[in-house]
Amino acid sequence: MSLITIIGRGHSGTRAISHTLYASSVFMGTTLNRSGDKVPPGAMYDACRILAKYVQLNGNLSWDFEPLHTMEIDPEFEELIHTYLADVLTDVSTHQGWKIPETTLVYPWIVRMFRDIKYIHWIRDPRDCILGGHKTDDLRDFGINYPLTDDIRRQRAISWLYQYELMKSTPKPKNYIVVRFEDFVLKQEETLERLECFLGIPLARIVVRPDSVGRWKTADGNYNFDFLAESLEENHYH
Repeated sequence: MSLITIIGRGHSGTRAISHTLYASSVFMGTTLNRSGDKVPPGAMYDACRILAKYVQLNGNLSWDFEPLHTMEIDPEFEELIHTYLADVLTDVSTHQGWKIPETTLVYPWIVRMFRDIKYIHWIRDPRDCILGGHKTDDLRDFGINYPLTDDIRRQRAISWLYQYELMKSTPKPKNYIVVRFEDFVLKQEETLERLECFLGIPLARIVVRPDSVGRWKTADGNYNFDFLAESLEENHYH
């Protein structure tokens, strides 16, 4: 079995790589929605809420993720993940994978359960990422505490930061690659060649839309938050 998963917050453009893998004969689950998510998501959502019980809000925009990397994984969590992935884990195709943004919320334990699979870390400029709504906008829906706000853009930005910091805190698996959505769109051939080398399989070329990059530049409302400055710099967004 050659498993692949995509780690990235909702509205990061992860549907592009999910559709690419599907078009490249990677089994991505029995049923996918329009975004390329493996559905139904119920067991994954429940798994997210179990992991969240072990994350503490330190105050302001800081969370303690350390216990997730050392404690015993909750057996109910493992059962739910195996339920969610049942069709993927039993499929006989040469390559299997899955994509659903909520996998990012449980990334530390996914890495510990599946140490040898290939992880595609998908990043998008958070200023674009927070322009549209997503299921993970309100982290309380998944049992995660954060400083409450009535500003929906700020709420989305906090969700983006939480998931980014959770990813950063997790010890890197041995097989992982970081891909920026913007590079996939604007430098598709070069980016696909990197991915082909990483995955060891030829990849299909899908239609991409250059106008999906930098939408924040003409958007109304607030999209700049001071607490995103460090992550913008780390990922070379200007």
